[in-house]
Amino acid sequence: MPLSRRELLLSCSRLALTAAAAGLPIRLLAEELEPLEVAYAGSMASVMEGAIKGAASRRLRVEMRGRAQGASGLAQLIASGSIRPDVFISVTPGPMQTVLRAAKAERAYAIARTEMVIAYSRKSQFAAKFQRAGKSGEKEALKSEAWWQILEEPGLRFGRTDPVTDPQGRNIIFVMMLASKFYKQPELVERVLGATVNERQIFSEPSVEARLQSGELDAASAYKIQPSPFQVPYISLPEGINLGGADSKMQGEHPEISLTLNGKTYHPEPLIYYAAVLKEAAHARSATALVGWLQGEEAQAIFRRYGYDPSGDAARLYS
Repeated sequence: MPLSRRELLLSCSRLALTAAAAGLPIRLLAEELEPLEVAYAGSMASVMEGAIKGAASRRLRVEMRGRAQGASGLAQLIASGSIRPDVFISVTPGPMQTVLRAAKAERAYAIARTEMVIAYSRKSQFAAKFQRAGKSGEKEALKSEAWWQILEEPGLRFGRTDPVTDPQGRNIIFVMMLASKFYKQPELVERVLGATVNERQIFSEPSVEARLQSGELDAASAYKIQPSPFQVPYISLPEGINLGGADSKMQGEHPEISLTLNGKTYHPEPLIYYAAVLKEAAHARSATALVGWLQGEEAQAIFRRYGYDPSGDAARLYS
């Protein structure tokens, strides 16, 4: 017969008393992990709350308490002192530079990278067209089944995140600007995305994949790492427009491509993930250990399993 809750508590108490009488520390019965507050780009939720959290617990004896959100929004909260995590992980250099300029961290290390893709719903009436487009090479991209032409179809429901608070929301705009130039389609951005902040297309990052799964959306912007955990198919984009480069040459190659939001001007940036220990970290030693571990073989192997690419020659960022 299973123990009642009261009996179970009494049993645990007896074990604790027995351990104390024998001179053994009670932590041997249930070793406590050091809490570690980690604020990270929302696109990393699957790996951070799964394999990374579990492996960090075993290897570093820390209990990661994650806060997943748009990296730009997190950076502003950190810079203003509204939140004080131990570690911040951003995507693209911009949000991390906001934190570094605010003197909240001294340096940031590149830990991985990704690229932009177009995810689509298996339940969409356009799914077969997207599937054919995904099998076509770049030489086929100007034909009727090109991915960007499908996105122009009447009635297609496209999803993206808020460009004001989330780098991915800006990155899909940059992708369409680059595609406009690449495919020589001057009005492509407006035809696919409409207004820069188009409320009909903008959703929170965690809900986009769910809406694709349910068929509520036909297609959406995504990083390559996002669709697979949800069994959502996607189309890879040409290297010239997917922001997957591991260096920062994009702005020099496309100086005319920019986006201004709330008085701030943005340019295309490589999709590099950076990790930094914050100066006000309550658990600085464990935070430093985590950032170092994220660059090592064990964590890097986990990133590979989840579809992340190596950070390549991406340099550290400094305040």
